Amino acid sequence: MPSIFSYQSAEVDWCEGNFERSQIIAEYYNTISNASFFILSPVLLYLNRQYRQQRPLPLYIVSALLLCVGIFSTYFHMTLSYVGQLLDELSILWTLAVSYAVWYPRVYFPRLFAGGLHFFWLSGITTVISTFMSFIKPAFNAYALNCIAFHLLYLTRRELKKCNDKRVHQMAKVMVIWWVLAISSWISDRWLCGLWQAINFPYFHSFWHVLIAMSLLYCCPLVIYFDTNYEMPAFKPKIGYWPSDSSPIVVPYIILEEPHKQC
Repeated sequence: MPSIFSYQSAEVDWCEGNFERSQIIAEYYNTISNASFFILSPVLLYLNRQYRQQRPLPLYIVSALLLCVGIFSTYFHMTLSYVGQLLDELSILWTLAVSYAVWYPRVYFPRLFAGGLHFFWLSGITTVISTFMSFIKPAFNAYALNCIAFHLLYLTRRELKKCNDKRVHQMAKVMVIWWVLAISSWISDRWLCGLWQAINFPYFHSFWHVLIAMSLLYCCPLVIYFDTNYEMPAFKPKIGYWPSDSSPIVVPYIILEEPHKQC
């Protein structure tokens, strides 16, 4: 039995050919495409610095976990090791779990929970149980993790019904477009590998890394916008675009405006 740290000991091998461009890196493009996560975290922290100054913990923790996703995904695709596969999938699981724990709106808490502490413990216990179950069939985890996106889309739809800001709706639409492109790339690489290898273009999983990072670049400010409305009523969130509104390529972020006090 090979070591769980050995190269190519993972249950999953993506469509890209192994060791074609490097003797050290198993899947070259799947590895280097994780650079998108190393860019994503500092960009979120820098552009949303007003929110970070008011509520530092959520954004710092989630950004750090997204960085871990990039690190562990790089290690996994570089080695295709069983440990790398587990670290890659578990880092995504814990990022989602922490995001739910710190950003899930209280209005959606189950009725049996009186406060956020109960929900926090439920999220923690569920995550720990899911972590142990991940060791049973790691290859199944990726499908389960992707299904969580449908619940996030459902919550987004409910929040948009309460919001009249056209910029928020536009940002949500762009987020969904990036997500559809990302999940399409992931499914294509998984299910249509023979086709892509036949035409010598087996790189759709590397597209997944870049496209899902782009989706998160819109998703996180959207979540911050809704969180500001719920947790910081003294501020009015507004969507800004870097470098400017008129630029052909923009990155959204949240500006916090203090509403005028009425006598």
